[in-house]
Amino acid sequence: MSTIRRLIYGEIFTAVAYVLLAFLSLFFFFDFVDELPSLGKPSALGDGATYELRHALLYVLLLVPNRVYELLPIAVLIGAVFVMARLAQSSEFTILRTSGLGPWRALRSLLGLGLIFVIITVAVGDYLAPLADRNAQVLKARFQGRINLGQNGAWLKERQNYSSFSVNVGGVTALGAVRDVRIFEMNGRGFLVSAVQAESGQIGDDGAWHLKQVSRREFNTGTEAVSLLQEQLSEYRWPTELTTEMVSVALLNPDRMRTADLYAYIQHLESNGQTAQKHEIEFWRKVFYPLSCLVMVVLALPFAYLHFRSGGIAGYVFGGVMTGISFFLLNNVFGYIGNLNQWQPWLAAAAPAMIYSLMSLGAFGWLVLKR
Repeated sequence: MSTIRRLIYGEIFTAVAYVLLAFLSLFFFFDFVDELPSLGKPSALGDGATYELRHALLYVLLLVPNRVYELLPIAVLIGAVFVMARLAQSSEFTILRTSGLGPWRALRSLLGLGLIFVIITVAVGDYLAPLADRNAQVLKARFQGRINLGQNGAWLKERQNYSSFSVNVGGVTALGAVRDVRIFEMNGRGFLVSAVQAESGQIGDDGAWHLKQVSRREFNTGTEAVSLLQEQLSEYRWPTELTTEMVSVALLNPDRMRTADLYAYIQHLESNGQTAQKHEIEFWRKVFYPLSCLVMVVLALPFAYLHFRSGGIAGYVFGGVMTGISFFLLNNVFGYIGNLNQWQPWLAAAAPAMIYSLMSLGAFGWLVLKR
């Protein structure tokens, strides 16, 4: 069995490496083309540097670990399907079966291989990819001047003694300063007490945010006649327990965060009465996503039991590719559907893997037991 495992594992590792290299080369080219319009732009820090070809290549290289994390399961499927179909076409797998490689032993062997890919996916997605993505964003912010956070920015919430605060951060500069800050204060009854809008600010180590170019409005609702006090301030100190780490976590896309950081951020949201449905789904997706490598190798095993007369391997590989693409499409769709319908987060994340596992085991059982 050790000889058989070395044969199958070696063939699949080689095929997966070639497929992954082809996908990475394709995405590297597309990402590099996207960076070409930015060449020659001066640094927003005013240090005289310009965005050169080496910066673009470095930025695209820093995106590679995240691409590996995204593409590894489908590369595992394509490589495993190709190897299994080729072994069946050349009758090598038939020889292995007559040599004692039973169906369940073959399944256990491939699950062991899939477990190796699971460990690689976890290591890349939880450690290498977040670090590389953070450095890529810092490099990009150096020349863009800020990290944009979309149309709505990033929202945070904090409860203090008698008030609750909703904070919106529109972007982060290359030096770590926050931009386009809006702070809304509500009293215990949920009425708006004050609104602060600042162009920029710095998160200090003294338990406060130091905001600049501030427009502050205070609403007095304690009397029958509602009054409004508005003032313009060059500087404003807002005491808060929101730290730089919390803001950094909020600024990252949930799928780019480490699993532990994502879990800690969910706890922060729940402790402040914020909905964490989206982040919980992403958390469980990050838990189950590496396990999709196991699903991929199980999907590939039935191809070894097909009977080829002549040729036809390309059609089966194409069928395997389309199956993998449908799995990832369903994985994304279930995330959105689960968020809209308030499904259990673990169910929305695990449903595609369970559906395709049952399909692959059903196909395996039909080909082996019935035929």
